[in-house]
Amino acid sequence: MSKSIVFFSTVLVFLFSFSYATPGIATFYTSYTPSACYRGTQEGVMIAAASDTLWDNGRVCGKMFTVKCSGPRNAVPHPCTGKSVKVKIVDHCPSGCASTLDLSREAFAQIANPVAGIINIDYFPA
Repeated sequence: MSKSIVFFSTVLVFLFSFSYATPGIATFYTSYTPSACYRGTQEGVMIAAASDTLWDNGRVCGKMFTVKCSGPRNAVPHPCTGKSVKVKIVDHCPSGCASTLDLSREAFAQIANPVAGIINIDYFPA
């Protein structure tokens, strides 16, 4: 009985958290250093660059976001894996960036098929 309650509670928390998510767009990149936040220091591979929308003069550096693919933005059918990923902001996506979050290739591949290149996402602070 208690395992059922724990499972049900976990599912509710997960669903509730994504109901307050912000919609956006994600792309991916493959060269992680140097970065605007950490210069030449490698911060792992579950990372992202923030667009001007989130950048806030670098105040977003080091913040964690949970990201989930919500659908395609191009002709690649069904790109989403159904998983979510937690990423750390380590860089600033250059002006004219096509996305809200430019994910590392590894983070992108966890939530979507990299062949898609660009996807719709829901994200929220982790």
